Amino acid sequence: MTGDAHGSRAVGRRSLLTSTAAGIAAAAAATSLVPPAAAASAAPGTSAVPAAAARPAPGRRFAGKVVVVTGATTGIGRAAAMAFAREGAKVGFCGRRENLGRQVEREIRNAGGEATYVRADVRVPAEVEAFVAGVVRKYGALHVALNNAGIQIVKPLHEMTVEEWDDTAHTNARGVFLAIKYEVPPMRAAGGGVILVTGSANEFASRPGLGAYSASKGSVTGLVRTAALDYGADNIRVAAISPGTTDTPLLDSRRPPNITDEQWVAGKAQYGADNVDALRRMARPEEIAAAALAVASPEMSFVTGTSVVVDGGMLAGL
Repeated sequence: MTGDAHGSRAVGRRSLLTSTAAGIAAAAAATSLVPPAAAASAAPGTSAVPAAAARPAPGRRFAGKVVVVTGATTGIGRAAAMAFAREGAKVGFCGRRENLGRQVEREIRNAGGEATYVRADVRVPAEVEAFVAGVVRKYGALHVALNNAGIQIVKPLHEMTVEEWDDTAHTNARGVFLAIKYEVPPMRAAGGGVILVTGSANEFASRPGLGAYSASKGSVTGLVRTAALDYGADNIRVAAISPGTTDTPLLDSRRPPNITDEQWVAGKAQYGADNVDALRRMARPEEIAAAALAVASPEMSFVTGTSVVVDGGMLAGL
């Protein structure tokens, strides 16, 4: 999940509370029923998506490739690990929640893919190094990385503890540095590769309570640009995939206890309509994963040192 922009409507951006979830709760409180369109295509905890957005039949764009994904037990990382595996990649992925990691590993293998889960915390250098080295040792190489692990703490700066600030910075920015540090040598050995980072629309605009998060994502932008310059001669491309508001378990974790499933779904649908100007809905994790696969593919061989914004037109509106 990432932040959003500004403007005003009946349940307008300027009237929303500090966090995205609070804004959704406000929308839900004003919406007693799920809108017909949302009810037809969305189950609790998901976003309504037009039928035209259905995923095409999978291909084999990454057959023979080895991919690592950090923070892949839920949300965008989980969707990306599964998508790379469907496209033929051997996927090594990490996360701190072992039960969820094993579940994702089983789902990928049951679907005919190849994946290995490793419990690793991107805040710990030795664990990141061991994760990358273990995947390379098992699968023989490294061709693509998606450094996705991240957290978000929503608080005004004067209320945020130093520990919360450091945790955000160490996870979102330092964790990316560590991943790149250990991914580059095996990519060089393989003759090149692609390093992607999950950025955010908060690289470009922010909102109340997201000072630490926005600062960390701005740091990611600097890392992407510099790494692209450092390793372009090694045939390694580096880019950020920068989502707008995305319907992930991170968002659902902030659901108020007094909101029903029906109200929560309706509130999220309303929030997306009010805050994503062009497509008028939140993204699904699978849509962000699809963008990552597209940028990692050979067809995007001249994309490096930049952020690819995948926000449904959120930043385009005032």
